[in-house]
Amino acid sequence: MSEEQRRRLLAELTGPGGEFEIVERDVGGIPMRVYATGPATLRDVVAFTAVHGRRDFLVHEGYRCDFAEHLRIVAGLARCLREEYGLRPGDRVAIAMRNYPEWSPVFWAVLAAGLIAVPLNAWWTGPELAFGLADSGARLVFADAERARLIEGTPVVEVRGDGSGGRRWEELLAALPTEADLPDVPIGPDDDATIMYTSGTTGRPKGAVASHRNHCTNLLNSALNRRIAAGLANGGVLPDPPGPQDPQPGVLLTFPLFHIAGLTGLYLSALSGVKLATLHRWDPDVAARLITAEGLTSAGGVPTVMRDLVERAPQAAARLEGVNMGGAPIPPDLVHRIGSLGTGPASGYGLTETTSAVVGNSGADYLARADSAGRCVPGAELRVVDPETGRDLPDGEVGELWFRGPNVVRGYWNDPAATAEAFVDGWFRTGDLGHVRDGWVSVVDRMKDVVIRGGENVYCAEVEAALFEHPAVADAAVVGVPHPTLGEEVAAVVRLAGEADAEQLRGHVAERLAAFKVPAHVVFWDGPLPRTPTGKVVKRRLRQEVTARIG
Repeated sequence: MSEEQRRRLLAELTGPGGEFEIVERDVGGIPMRVYATGPATLRDVVAFTAVHGRRDFLVHEGYRCDFAEHLRIVAGLARCLREEYGLRPGDRVAIAMRNYPEWSPVFWAVLAAGLIAVPLNAWWTGPELAFGLADSGARLVFADAERARLIEGTPVVEVRGDGSGGRRWEELLAALPTEADLPDVPIGPDDDATIMYTSGTTGRPKGAVASHRNHCTNLLNSALNRRIAAGLANGGVLPDPPGPQDPQPGVLLTFPLFHIAGLTGLYLSALSGVKLATLHRWDPDVAARLITAEGLTSAGGVPTVMRDLVERAPQAAARLEGVNMGGAPIPPDLVHRIGSLGTGPASGYGLTETTSAVVGNSGADYLARADSAGRCVPGAELRVVDPETGRDLPDGEVGELWFRGPNVVRGYWNDPAATAEAFVDGWFRTGDLGHVRDGWVSVVDRMKDVVIRGGENVYCAEVEAALFEHPAVADAAVVGVPHPTLGEEVAAVVRLAGEADAEQLRGHVAERLAAFKVPAHVVFWDGPLPRTPTGKVVKRRLRQEVTARIG
């Protein structure tokens, strides 16, 4: 019944005259299904926040800013960027800082001024920051004190510092007008909005260039999914949209804002009037107190952080209506753990190049299909392609996932060779392997991480999911190691939370998977596994370490 309700709600919302009407339009010479209404640019989104007035927007360790004050800062700063700094449409402005609340007005001001925002990874070293600034050609960078001292050669506005790294944020803020309107700048849906750098775990980072349409499509996809969920929870009938008289929802956002999932949380909160709370660094006890004190209704983050929340602060997690995850493979046991608290699990599969989630799963559907990434968002096209022959594969067969749609970026900044390799006639080649069954998408592994053992493909995510079902396993990753006759063998790297030895873990996997998938080697790891700031395991390092240990 819920599946019928979902189809009916989707048709009602996206059909002619619907709240999220979808029509076919030509975008860059390619017919695409796009939203006919709603914000066309991110400038439209920040302008819309005026309706939220004095409701809280940003909360961070004693700092609080409402929507009206936030919009005032955005408008004044946008004018400052144009009038004082002389920046013009197409110029790039970088942001290099932790999830401080100042991140938000800087981002919105850059976009409202018709400029291009360049969020830089806050954990990059000095040389990596120098690369991002040089590659993007940023003319100005807003950086916190930790990052400001690493930057040379680019003008800096220093946030939360003493001014030794550049112009102090407080000085700039004090010079802004007490009243100002957003500058009147022509901005089109297909104008460049952001350059977001990929993680660069296997080479130099690439700057994915996303348009306002890309981001607004992602935003409306997220908003549409929320409306459908509200309708399903209301017996298949769409409730009235929340109004200013209703209690304000709030989200604990632990995704880094420089990551596309963090950015999604930022602009969805702005559009929806949601209070957005951030932390200086992750601490489950601090998070629990914040959830309780602020009455937060959801949390979002990478799976390792959300596991930490539900396992170390279950009472706080149980207060939440939803927990949203992404950025790395999500073990099915974590989905069920969240559901056991009475909290709705949700996830989004996507990449920087697809402007966040292009496939999503949530609620009862997720609990029923915890091993699936979910269904494609409206407007997105998906192909499952044989990477060797380039032919499309039928339902159920594993191949490379290719996506096309209004959420897919146009290519990589200053890198035509990488663009030509990854983008084909508007299709983005993800490098991920997966399959589709009856519309449900499963992602099984990165192409480069598949272990080929004696001619059999072993998908690491499947073995990792089996390991996570063991109560003594706190974290796990699977890699391939060289073997003289088989080519590769399966090796598991495990961090324990209880008592277990290698044979017990191998036996546990053997009860669930075919013998050729059982790890030949189990290496125990002290402390957290090496991960990128966005939660992905750095398997290159693990592969080297494991190979060295087993000789």
